[in-house]
Amino acid sequence: MLYPRVSLYALMLAAAGIPLYIHLPRFASIELGLGLGVIGTILFAIRLVDLVQDPLIGWAIDRWPRAQSLFASIAALGLAIGFPLLFTAQPGPQVVPRLVVILVLLFSAYSLGMILLYGRSATLAASPTPQALMTLASFREGGMLAGVVIAAIAPAIFVALGAGGQGYQAFGLFLGAMALGIAAITLPIWRRPVVLGDRLSMEGLRQAGALRLLILALVNSLPVAITSTLFLFFVEDRLLLPGKAGPLLVLFFLSAGLSVPLWTRLSQKMGPKTTLLIAMPLAILGFVGAALLAPGNLAGFALICLASGAALGADMVILPAMFSVALTHAGLKASLAFGIWSFAGKLGLALAAFAVLPVLEHSGFIPGGTNSAEALKTLNISYAVIPCILKLGALALVMALPTEEPTK
Repeated sequence: MLYPRVSLYALMLAAAGIPLYIHLPRFASIELGLGLGVIGTILFAIRLVDLVQDPLIGWAIDRWPRAQSLFASIAALGLAIGFPLLFTAQPGPQVVPRLVVILVLLFSAYSLGMILLYGRSATLAASPTPQALMTLASFREGGMLAGVVIAAIAPAIFVALGAGGQGYQAFGLFLGAMALGIAAITLPIWRRPVVLGDRLSMEGLRQAGALRLLILALVNSLPVAITSTLFLFFVEDRLLLPGKAGPLLVLFFLSAGLSVPLWTRLSQKMGPKTTLLIAMPLAILGFVGAALLAPGNLAGFALICLASGAALGADMVILPAMFSVALTHAGLKASLAFGIWSFAGKLGLALAAFAVLPVLEHSGFIPGGTNSAEALKTLNISYAVIPCILKLGALALVMALPTEEPTK
């Protein structure tokens, strides 16, 4: 029951990652009346908190290894409180400071849970070997992707069931209740004896090869961060496919989830670097195809979702596992390192929101409104062209990695 519970805990955390960036711009702009530029600035400013907070969380987890259960429970409680507060927020003169406080709570809880989950990879795996770490990663990322699917489509399901406010209030309450339930079910995994390493240093990270993986993780997070932030706008306003965003999101993340076992086996057979070199071109082709799609082309974009979803599955399972293997081989404490890793991933999401949302607003783009050709062109470039360039940069960084042996 160990690995399924790891999957469940990952599922719970997933809602505060990519789905939050999918739903928040739409919720805050339509329900709370905030401009896209304001939303992007808020999300970026909160990353300044993470800059200090995430490494400190990693240090604390390593400093008090017997407090795993407490840390896991605090993370779940933060999500259980934060989600209902966020999605039941009402417009008003104090909406911005309230939104900031709620998001800091949510992202802090998310950071604590994620750093604990990833930093304890050697503890949660059946053994601290590359093959066991890759197997753990496949269960963890499978749960993460299942959580993303559930959180991405839940508001639409609640609307279909008769919920008001575009389903967001029911969505927030659902996520809060889910966090409490999963926290209780997964408590036993945090009672395992902790595997600790040596003190972490930048030189140790460099010698282990983990520093270059951190840089790769940041660059590679930017394309999916941008497309996640703009997905609803691209489907409904650029492709003119109202009501299709939910099913397409399901298709995208199901493709990612179903591809995880394939990428895991391929990595064990051919090595992680080779596997990434196979997977990343799928994402690049997807971005090129999206940029060239005509409005109304549902079948074409569905194929793109399948290809790019499969590419995301490789990124999610292989890169964290490579980082864990590098830390384990070097005998380094992992939680502080994954605190830095967590910050890199969230920085990518925040940079995406901060960079593209104000640009869209400046171009005159109005979510769900009548948009000029210039505004739609800006949306197209932001969603497809810029991520394609960034993904090419990530591919170049992977090509520069040393070739590793298969993980079996």
